[in-house]
Amino acid sequence: MRPSPPPLSPFHRWWTVAVAITVAIAWPSLLSVAAAAGPRVYTAPLDDTGRSVVYWTVDYAFRSVKFEVHFATDGGHYDWLALGFSDRGNFTGADFCVMWVDWKGVTGMLDTWTNDAGRISVDERQDCDEFDVARIHGGVIALTFTRKFDTCDDERDYLIEDGTTHLVWMMGGGPLFAVDGLLVSQARAKGMQRVQLLKAERPQVKLPDKVSEVDVLADKVKVPAEETTYWCHVMKIPLDLSSKHHIVRFESVIEENSRGVVHHMEVFHCEAGADDQMPLYRGPCFSEKRPYKTQVCKKVLAAWAMGAPAFVYPEEAGLPIGGPDFNNYIMLEVHYNNPGLRKGMVDSSGVRLYITPEVRKYDAGVIELGLEYTDKMAIPPKQQDFILSGYCIAECTAVSIPPTGIEIFGSQLHTHLTGTKIYTKHVRDGQELPELNRDNHYSTHFQEIRLLHKPVLVLPGDALITTCHYNTENRKNITLGGFSITDEMCVNYVYYYPNIELEVCKSSISDQNLKSYFKFLNEWERQRTSPERAVSVNYNGIEWTPMRSRVLHQVYEESTLSMQCNRSTGERFPGDWENRPSTKVLYTLPPPARSCRSPLST
Repeated sequence: MRPSPPPLSPFHRWWTVAVAITVAIAWPSLLSVAAAAGPRVYTAPLDDTGRSVVYWTVDYAFRSVKFEVHFATDGGHYDWLALGFSDRGNFTGADFCVMWVDWKGVTGMLDTWTNDAGRISVDERQDCDEFDVARIHGGVIALTFTRKFDTCDDERDYLIEDGTTHLVWMMGGGPLFAVDGLLVSQARAKGMQRVQLLKAERPQVKLPDKVSEVDVLADKVKVPAEETTYWCHVMKIPLDLSSKHHIVRFESVIEENSRGVVHHMEVFHCEAGADDQMPLYRGPCFSEKRPYKTQVCKKVLAAWAMGAPAFVYPEEAGLPIGGPDFNNYIMLEVHYNNPGLRKGMVDSSGVRLYITPEVRKYDAGVIELGLEYTDKMAIPPKQQDFILSGYCIAECTAVSIPPTGIEIFGSQLHTHLTGTKIYTKHVRDGQELPELNRDNHYSTHFQEIRLLHKPVLVLPGDALITTCHYNTENRKNITLGGFSITDEMCVNYVYYYPNIELEVCKSSISDQNLKSYFKFLNEWERQRTSPERAVSVNYNGIEWTPMRSRVLHQVYEESTLSMQCNRSTGERFPGDWENRPSTKVLYTLPPPARSCRSPLST
């Protein structure tokens, strides 16, 4: 007879003890215990209360993820619970592992999928493995299962890969005779959470003997009962930084009652003169009341997103901060995601910086790759997948990178609201090398600086091509490149050492080619464009059709470039950077190998 509760796997037994410990200690302590106990355990809240939680470990040798999901039932009766994956966080067209109790009281798990109408069907191939379940204290149901990165079920299963994963979950009632035919609309509760499942697992780095922990925290923010809030807080660093220091680590500091709503955070340095005073603004980031002077607070020092562990610099490098010309003002930006419109929340979460006067062998640096911030690059409306690429060409790296090269160890991909995918290709002498970073399910609402699985050596003469995909199906007008959140960007901020003079290696379409394009549209298409008009006026004067959108994409692909090969001072490196040819990949890499067997061989 089936025991109740069922016997637990070693993984689950350990977690049952760990969860009991949380009654007395905070989650950060739990995570440190988990890391010491064996495989690195990652965690993220599933709902805005923070009571439903997902934990996971990654087994790179067997290319699988083990999930432990804690569903807070609040005393309610549920006959089925589901955790799944979808491309953009939708419940339709998703891949679910469903735990269910049938009408006889037998508990099991099924690999399922949903169609465009939200109807659940059982997959012919079952890939939710090593299932276990238990009830633990506080009305929480915990279930575990293992899922391969690639199940080789291309028709129904989601491919777990580097970058963002949209987790979707549901809970529903019964009694059930079968899972087949259930509807998403019949779920009593459901939600979505973005995480990065496949994190880089690099060797642990010991902190220096002398290190200061600087907490950059929000100050008792009354979180609005709105789905999305970006809150900015300008402050002065409470540390003597008159001499150069290094940031060697940063991590989140999240208040317990805010775990489900603090979605991501960034710390920016205010790039101003050492003696310049900044207004100590505290309020919505995009408010008209925000002082214009704080717009200089835009150099990223740290970026965290939900589920991210501490970001630790390599032991030989640190991010330089301080010095006689350093301005001590910084700005914290917190994205609160509050889909439940919870009221009365007060939050003081933020980011902890580890800063040391014991500077390491190398200064780390940041290079901006991708597209120049300019309205010359634009995305027509009603586009499902419009593609733009920004180039860091070989001529720029040849004059700016030393013969020994630079080692890139981290990356922060960035677009605004319409970006859906972003990646950077690495090219040497026409040969494509392994990609520098990729996120096939990118969301601007989930940004963090991510460690690369392996450092990437970039040599002089290498080229780096950053490509962004955009969806503007819900927009009626052209989307221009620029700084506003409704404008667009395509950037990869790469973290590397040793620090060099190069800070910006980005491109845009050459002025000459763009003027020729506007002239052609006027003369042959009778559009309200002219080489003499401002770029934004020209783009807004075009009546966009599918054909004109395709032509614009082709123009971008075939045109010469205007290059920004810039030092940190904003000056370009010597050379002719106008009308440069774009990088061509002559020899592409084969697709990654897959270990797939035919069903007949199993």
